[in-house]
Amino acid sequence: MKLLAFDLSTRRGTIALADDKKILCATDWANDRRTSAPFFAALNEIIREHGAPETIVVGLGPGSYTGTRIAISAAIGLRATTGTALAGISSLCGISDENEFCVIGDAKRASFFFANISGGLLANDPELLSENEMNERISSITTIPIYSSDALPQFTSVKLRFPSAKLLCLRAQTFPQNVARASLAPIYLREPHITTPRSAQK
Repeated sequence: MKLLAFDLSTRRGTIALADDKKILCATDWANDRRTSAPFFAALNEIIREHGAPETIVVGLGPGSYTGTRIAISAAIGLRATTGTALAGISSLCGISDENEFCVIGDAKRASFFFANISGGLLANDPELLSENEMNERISSITTIPIYSSDALPQFTSVKLRFPSAKLLCLRAQTFPQNVARASLAPIYLREPHITTPRSAQK
């Protein structure tokens, strides 16, 4: 089964095509959030050379709302034209091939998120912590690696690592329970903020 995975949730874009567990092609690039041209160029090239995949797995974040929405929209567009099955997976699961690790990230508003990957699965919803709380949490973890896709120099023991579409392919095939088959939506760290039009506020 040809499975295409991609992720735009961080400043590194990534896309890969696998046939069963064999990676046919993969590429990463600097993901400039002002343009999605490199992503669509890579996507078009893969489909031109290998044809439409049978399943698309999209990284759902947490991370860039804009990047994740672009990835989801591209997957939905491909389904409309090819009938490809869609699935979503947390981008955090593609950061490492280890079965046990933690991921932290910048959640804005002077807060950070903490998530635990256990057995290759996202074990809990990302938890929001202050800087002091995060330092305490990190200091309590001594045997499990901690990664982040954000530059967080205040947390010196954390290693910089970005999601890999190759690993998302592997996770989706090895742990099918890790994949959401429902309608795709970004993983939000907070409830989405919706601006109400002034006319509706009266």
